[in-house]
Amino acid sequence: RRYPTVEIRAETFNGSTHVPVPSDSAFLKALLFELRLVDDHVFVEHRDTCTRINHSSVYSVRTEGGDLWPVLAFQKSGLIYACLPLVEETLEPRPPLLTVTGLSQGLALLLGIVDYISPSRKNEAEMTAKIGQLRNLLIQACPLGTPLNTNIRSLNSSFDDIQEMPTDENQPAWRSNTYKGKPQVNVCITEKVKCMQYDKRDVVDLWQVYGVVNCKCDIEGSAPNVTLSLNLPTNGPPLQDIVVHHCVTSVDPAMLMSSSAEPLDDSVYNGPYKFPFIPPSDSFNLCYYTSQVPVPPILGSYQLIEEGSQLKITVNLKLHESIKNSFEYCEARIPFFNRGPVAQLEYKVSYGQLDLSREKSLLVWIIGQKFPKSLEVSLTGTVSFVTAGKEHPTDYVCTGNTAYVKLYFRIADFTLTGCYVDQHSVQIFAPGKPKITASGELISSDYYIWNSKAPAPMVYKTLLD
Repeated sequence: RRYPTVEIRAETFNGSTHVPVPSDSAFLKALLFELRLVDDHVFVEHRDTCTRINHSSVYSVRTEGGDLWPVLAFQKSGLIYACLPLVEETLEPRPPLLTVTGLSQGLALLLGIVDYISPSRKNEAEMTAKIGQLRNLLIQACPLGTPLNTNIRSLNSSFDDIQEMPTDENQPAWRSNTYKGKPQVNVCITEKVKCMQYDKRDVVDLWQVYGVVNCKCDIEGSAPNVTLSLNLPTNGPPLQDIVVHHCVTSVDPAMLMSSSAEPLDDSVYNGPYKFPFIPPSDSFNLCYYTSQVPVPPILGSYQLIEEGSQLKITVNLKLHESIKNSFEYCEARIPFFNRGPVAQLEYKVSYGQLDLSREKSLLVWIIGQKFPKSLEVSLTGTVSFVTAGKEHPTDYVCTGNTAYVKLYFRIADFTLTGCYVDQHSVQIFAPGKPKITASGELISSDYYIWNSKAPAPMVYKTLLD
């Protein structure tokens, strides 16, 4: 979907530095190249140099007319979602990402499209039909280039069914209908923790928390005002890289300036984080954030040593004492790449249960819903293999003894940052006493523990001397 009005505005803002948007085919080719989905085996300095480490989904795409920036793009379930937000200021020098309001609007719109398409990803015919309807839906959601309603699922795919715009001039476009009934607000804080542990002195372990606050506000009125506060415990790690939904009417600028790209100092904003907003009719993500917590929830070490035709493995896991010891599920998966099916397995676990996958190339250590009182569990064993067939997993990174353990877990009613919603601080300027429900959860995401007895791929390397 192209918006000539937006392109004219971009040319007005940028003047001589304006880079025109190329044809759809040329843009797609350049984007695939930038995302390393084509020619990934060729080293291209401007794209692949280690001095250019991308910490976000914002890219600079090189075209014949110059570098297009900022292109917001990410992959999800085999599809690429991308948009080019308008920067309402000059591009030379490039402004900080946090000052580009079009990025949060573009991200909200893309996530709305993901939410609309994702349920059909396993049914090709249904997905094709939904993608065919997207153009009509985008005319409603983003008629002139500015997102008015990012909840694509709430829109009608047929022009015949489009309801008239509300007659109440105070009702914002993103409130597609009005609610009748007892007021209630549901808030859920979901935090995902990513982790890379190496168990080596010369390599720094890495972990990061990514949070999202989802809201569903059933409140009467055409434009109800709601104020919600996120709070942190005393000395809790501050929230950073905060991106808010476009329905938020105002925020403290200091809240948006805290960036994980810069070291923390004593002046960093640590809450409470207040969000006044006029909620959409349906469920929406109020804000996104990151945080640099002092320790990962589970510390681990993995040793894999090859002795003749056998592998000796040792895995130790320790739950940090500050973490709620109550899991919905917790398991460690130990894959074996490029080796074929497991022929013989001897093992000893101090806790939990060990299973071998049907393909006999993956060990699944089910720890269960609690760690023991010691908060430590261990696994030792020896594994031997038969010749690999085509159906067994291969990996170009995990060759030799380079291998990993990947953790999967979920803890309900818990956040790693300690971030929570004070139900008494939720203000709703509407008739009736609302029912307020708040919850939280911590989920693992890309939680790897690499074999300390072999070189592991580095996802980060300091560029400072």
